[in-house]
Parts: sequence; structure tokens; C-alpha cells
Amino acid sequence: MAEKFVLAHDLGTTGNKASLFDQDGRLRASAFYGYNTEYLHPNWAEQNPEDWWAAVCHSTRQLLVTAKVNPKDVACVAFSGQMMGCVALDRQARPLRSAIIWADTRAVEEAQSLVDAVGMETAYRITGHRASSSYSAAKILWVRSHQPEIFAATYKFVQPKDFVAARLTGVFATDYSDASGTNLFDLSRCDWSAQMLAAARLDPSVLPEPHLGTDVIGYVQPAAAEETGLAAGTPVVIGGGDGVCASAGAGVVRAGSAYNYLGSSSWIATAANAPVYDPALRTFTFAHLMPGMYMPTGTMQSAGGAYQWLRDRFCLSEKEAAERLNISPYELMNLQAEQSPPGANGLVFFPYLLGERSPHWNPQARGVYFGLSMGHTRADIIRATLEGITLNLKTILDAFLQQGIPIQAMRVIGGGANGRLWRKIMADIYGMPIQRPALLAEATSMGAALAGGIGVGLYRGWSLAEDLTPIVDETLPDPSLAPRYERLYRFFVKAYDSFAPLYEEVVDLGR
Repeated sequence: MAEKFVLAHDLGTTGNKASLFDQDGRLRASAFYGYNTEYLHPNWAEQNPEDWWAAVCHSTRQLLVTAKVNPKDVACVAFSGQMMGCVALDRQARPLRSAIIWADTRAVEEAQSLVDAVGMETAYRITGHRASSSYSAAKILWVRSHQPEIFAATYKFVQPKDFVAARLTGVFATDYSDASGTNLFDLSRCDWSAQMLAAARLDPSVLPEPHLGTDVIGYVQPAAAEETGLAAGTPVVIGGGDGVCASAGAGVVRAGSAYNYLGSSSWIATAANAPVYDPALRTFTFAHLMPGMYMPTGTMQSAGGAYQWLRDRFCLSEKEAAERLNISPYELMNLQAEQSPPGANGLVFFPYLLGERSPHWNPQARGVYFGLSMGHTRADIIRATLEGITLNLKTILDAFLQQGIPIQAMRVIGGGANGRLWRKIMADIYGMPIQRPALLAEATSMGAALAGGIGVGLYRGWSLAEDLTPIVDETLPDPSLAPRYERLYRFFVKAYDSFAPLYEEVVDLGR
């Protein structure tokens, strides 16, 4: 009998990764196809859904050819994807405008209209989240307010992975995790919230049907099979949002375990048996990929994205040298940063290039290099950038610790987790062991593959997540650096409070 495979698609912010996992859950091969983001105005971030579809088609074909896999041996297709978007589709699953993605925070007025209608505390208790411009509801309302003709023509508003699933199957569906990132989902009932829909004045018919992440929602249609190279009739499992897929793929499937994803954005998340409601509304809770579990989370907008911005704007020599050496430019940047001492000689970076979510919830926040002097070097600037991102993540970690969540070690995944220096900075600033599991960039794909394999009966269950993600490296904090970083952290928190009243004013200056 031929070996069977799970094809997992991870629709990220920078591109789609297609990965093949065998029937034992082992990664066999992967392919990546990138796409662009448009930043047309401050706080705007859009992508073309047709670019996602092209990426899925291209990466699927490439993967099947290079891995020499017969399409008929693909047991299912499953998905992970960037969350909290707004993708307006017609009845044929064709996009009616560019997708407004997670990083877009333009819909401040629309988010405030939800607060006015239902109250922030009520919204938080129903959905597990503050009402915010980061979430899908406000973005949908922005389309209604500013592009009423598109709103009227829209059949369904979906998430990125759900768009691709609809193009494959003709079925409009989502999963509980992605639904829980819309500000429209009742977290305890696992269904759309009548109260939030009434507050938004939205008909539930414009939303897809929510499912368990392991549900087979449909089958690859002949036209989609021709475009992708898949076999018609292949089961499609809906999967989950990238955050919860990463959680499963990182082996965080038991209450109290935690991980830190380091990608364009970054988040710290734990696994819990019930939603966690922070009295100060700093953190939030998604439905987990695992039935009956939840994922309390705190997310910052621009983590790896800030480091990428530094690379593209100020580290062109590293980019050019890395291209010649066929290595990542981040390796050369990290070598530079190691020439700067902990604390970057008094230079502090505030990484608010796209506003901020947890714990500040301030879309007007802006980036700052504070303390810059003639004596500072490129090495100081690079190190300060890594430290500033990590100091901001510590504010999220502290929010969890203050709620009594006993986090004693932190797993790290995502592209940023490859950086030895960054892991060392994290250990010293967090004051806890930083653990690198076997899967890093593939953890999100692994979570999607687990949902798919479990959904079609190929995998035995969620315990496989822990078996496949052993810890391969642990970085311990240096106790001698604790006083220095504690002082730096206190300054970081104090400085944000000082900057906060000025952010709206500086935004006005740029208009």
C-alpha cells in the first residue's frame, strides 16, 4: 500500500510555505513562495488574495514534483494562516478588493463604535478580546463605511486560509481559532455572538460556518485540482490560525506550557483549560486548535518585522555580503550586534513601527531610538533593536505572570528563534530558560498537519505533538546580567508612559 502524506499550507505574512508530512508526522519536504504587502498609508497593510492563491498553486506543484509524490497519495490538505484579516469574497470565492491583513489598524473609529454599542468589558468577556482595530470586525465595518458598494457585493468575509479553502472546495468555512480572532465570536459557546453581531449591525450570513480545526470541510474540485496539481476529491481539513497551529506544532498542548513565536509579529502564548480574562485587559484568549482548550496570548505588532525594517533600510552592506556568501543577512547583523555590550551602551529601541497591541493597545504608538549619541555605532543600533523587541515582549510575559500563570521556561519558534544571540538576549531579559524545540519555522505547518492527519484518521491524536517536538537546545540566563537588564526594563516601561501622550500628536504631524 502506498505511503500517505499530509500537505500543510502555512499562509504567512511574507509568503506561503507548503510542507509534506508523512504518516508518522515527520516533515519530508517543503517549498516556499513569497508575496508582497502594500503599505499605502500609515497603519494600512494590504495583500492581494490572488497572490496567496498563486503561491499555493506554485508551491504545491513544486513540492509534489521535487518530493516525487503522486497527488493521489496526499491524504488531505490542511491549513494554517495569518489571522484577524478581512477578505471580501463573492459567491465564486473571488476577492472583491485587496485583503486588509492583521497588521492594519486603520479602523479605529469602527472599533470605537463597537465599544460604544456594547462596552469594552462586555466585548472582552464574550470574545476573549478587546474591541480593537486589529480584529476583523472593525475592518469589515471600515469596508462598509468607506466602500459600501464592495460591502454590498460581498457574499462572505473570511480569513486568508479560508479563502484558499473556499477556492479549493467551493465551501465557505472557518475554524474556531480564526473565528475567535474576529471580535464577533462567543468564546464559551464556540459560535458567532448574536450580541456582538447586533453591536456591529452585521447579519451572520456574511460570515462562514465555524468548525473544529480537524473537520473535513470539503474536497478539492476539478478546476482547483487542475491549477494546483492535486487530485480531485482530495479531502480538505480547515486547520487553524497560525498562532494556534504554532502552539500545537511547538508541543504546547498542556495547561501551563508556553511558547514565544518570533516572526514578523511576535506573541507569547500558553495553553489553558478555560479562557483567561485579565482584569486590565492586556492579554486575550483564542480558541485552541485542540477541542475544549484555549490559548491565552499577548501579541506585539512588529518584532521580526522591525528587525527586517532595520535590515532593509540600514543594513544594505550586510544584505549584499550575505548574498555573496549565500547566508542570511541576519547572521551578519547578529555578529555586528555581538560587538555591542548588553544594554547597547545606553541606546534603547521602542519597536512600535505599526502601532501596538498587547499590553498597550495603542495604534498611535510609534518607534523610537532613545539615547542616541555621536558615540553610538551600527553594532549598538542593531543590538538595541533586538533588545527593544525583547523588552516589549517581557511586558507581555509580565502580564501573564501577574495573572498567576506559572510560566517557568519559554519555548521559542519561528524564524527569529534561529538566532543564537537573540535567544541569549531573551534568556537574560526574561530571566528564564529559553528552549528551542526541534521544529522552528516548521512548527506552524506541523500544527496544521496535525489537524489534517487527525481529521482524516492518519494520526493517532494530539499527543503526537509532544513526541515530535523534543527540546534540542536550552539557553540559560546569566545571573550577572540580571541587575543591568532589570534596570533597563524599568526604564523601558517608564519611557513608554512618557511617550504615550505624544504619540497622537506626532501622528498628526505626519498628516
